[in-house]
Amino acid sequence: MRQVAASVPDMTDSSGPQRGLGKPLVVLDDVNKHFGDLHVLKDINLTVHEGEVVVVIGPSGSGKSTLCRTINRLENFESGSITIDGTKLPEEGKALAQLRADVGMVFQSFNLFSHKTILENVTLGPVKARGKKPAEAKKRAMELLERVGVAHQAEKYPAQLSGGQQQRVAIARSLAMEPRVMLFDEPTSALDPEMINEVLDVMTSLAHSGMTMIVVTHEMGFARKAADRVVFMSDGAIVEENTPEEFFTNPQSARAKDFLGKILTH
Repeated sequence: MRQVAASVPDMTDSSGPQRGLGKPLVVLDDVNKHFGDLHVLKDINLTVHEGEVVVVIGPSGSGKSTLCRTINRLENFESGSITIDGTKLPEEGKALAQLRADVGMVFQSFNLFSHKTILENVTLGPVKARGKKPAEAKKRAMELLERVGVAHQAEKYPAQLSGGQQQRVAIARSLAMEPRVMLFDEPTSALDPEMINEVLDVMTSLAHSGMTMIVVTHEMGFARKAADRVVFMSDGAIVEENTPEEFFTNPQSARAKDFLGKILTH
């Protein structure tokens, strides 16, 4: 079984995903959501186990990002339930803030504080939300910035870094909170092509280390290399889920076959 550390796991191991997984950590049960008349999530049932890497793919508008954002209530939903480690997702207040500290999120846009240095961006959350002493938070932040390859940029401001570097800082910032699970919502879609791999390499190392991850992405190479399971969505529903090998070589549904036929021939 994958060993899941209590703190942020070491990202140096690159042995690849292992199939032995832990207990259910994120459970969605019959989740439905509408934007007005548009039914964007339709009876979503999904269980993500501790130490599992689930990659969510599908055409634009299929509900992938909305699914990701409901898991920490950045989007509300009308019916069904979401639990994190057996606890129902709080609706508001301190309990929701606590849950969001346990669920790291990395977006398309880096969302770094432009007026704070890279180091300050990474230490702010642990000091304010986790109550860590500044010296301890700084030491941990530097370890994480080293791990994602930008420690030498610690005293710079976000605007002085490339997009790829900023996204790696955003990953370090989430890891500094010692989350139970990491959500990635198309983290490379805003990047120039030459910067994409540097971010995917960090994510792959993180996946191999035992971090529980739910990743919405268009990067099929990452899905093949890092995922334990691929979830394919279309029109707000989960149409198919399987191992990367099975999904990419032997898709079961007509919609998945059509999607793969369009993207894998280019």
